[in-house]
Amino acid sequence: MGLRGNAAIVGIAEHDAERNFCGTPTSTLEQWAELAAIALADAGIDSRDVNGICCGGDVRESSMFVPATVAEYCGWNVNLAERVDLGGATAVGMVWRAAAAIELGICDVVVCAAPARPVPPNPVPEPPDARLMWGASSALWGSPQAEFEIPFGNVAQNCGFAGYATRYHDTFGWDEWARAKIASDQRASAAVNPAAAFFGRPTTPDDVLASRMIADPLRMHEIVMPCSGGAAIVVAGRDRASRAKHRPAFVTGFGEHIMHKTPTYTPDLTRTPVGPASDLAFAMAGVSRSAVDMVQIYDCYTITVLLTLEDAGFCGKGEGMAFVREHDLSYRGDFPCNTHGGQLGFGQCGLAGGMSHVVEAARQIMGRGAARQLTRHDLAYVSGTGGVMSEQSALILQGA
Repeated sequence: MGLRGNAAIVGIAEHDAERNFCGTPTSTLEQWAELAAIALADAGIDSRDVNGICCGGDVRESSMFVPATVAEYCGWNVNLAERVDLGGATAVGMVWRAAAAIELGICDVVVCAAPARPVPPNPVPEPPDARLMWGASSALWGSPQAEFEIPFGNVAQNCGFAGYATRYHDTFGWDEWARAKIASDQRASAAVNPAAAFFGRPTTPDDVLASRMIADPLRMHEIVMPCSGGAAIVVAGRDRASRAKHRPAFVTGFGEHIMHKTPTYTPDLTRTPVGPASDLAFAMAGVSRSAVDMVQIYDCYTITVLLTLEDAGFCGKGEGMAFVREHDLSYRGDFPCNTHGGQLGFGQCGLAGGMSHVVEAARQIMGRGAARQLTRHDLAYVSGTGGVMSEQSALILQGA
């Protein structure tokens, strides 16, 4: 059951993460086309050969029929037109859907993109929805969040992830220095990544602990910073992958799991859906956790990394704090985690934040990591997290 490993990431594209965007705003369709062109050129594939696309909910110019709008704009005739709506798990979800479609023979060149640069202002702006401004994701009449959570202020990601962190530490012990070390180790990698928001700016655990409290116990340096950017990949079949310009990163395993939408309804705040997703991915790929050369873990908050390390099986439940203390998670360490800096060091560029983990895994497997290139770079584990630990996905990528 699962993939045969006959589809691979063969091309990548990524805009730098910018806290203050200095360019000219362009439509998301223009950004989609630009990222696709860069990734296709990187793969050495002609745009006319594209016959599949995977999108997120990231095209402002079209609230419906997004894949068709993208295909029309880019001049493609496609057999796969997918729109994935999994928040931060969207990028990983795009990849395995593209790989599965290729193995089914539906298509053989799929572009997955996530534009995240500013767009021109709407000449007829719509009034803001006050409920959404507070961080709610289902503010429409009739949704459980609109009825039971928004009226009481139980919204926004900071509050939700702070709840996870509080329950975790109350259950397994309070070691905030270990949590701070996650951000510090990742920013050691970001410091040598010219595309990262924290390029040239290493951070110590003490710096993290000294930063302003945002949602107790989470501090400012434990929370991603929104950036502009964008990323794309090209997934192709084995025949094309064998002729690609770079070493292919084959998709050999995946998993996806959803248990709830908001933390209000989760059965256990110390366990997340990435556990079942990761078990499926490793079983499908037929590899062990100990064989992994790198992990690219979705890291909207430090607690997300801590929980994922445990639930994905790299250490036992409640052992994550000791694991982080015992291992160097930077690109130069014994357990490389988020070698591009992660979103805590690279920056969160909308849906491209999740795509940055996929791009970095492929880049490392291709041997294109520059100053942060790993010596061992054949097997990567990648995770995605959407909502507040609700939609979670896992991916195994392997070099040929």
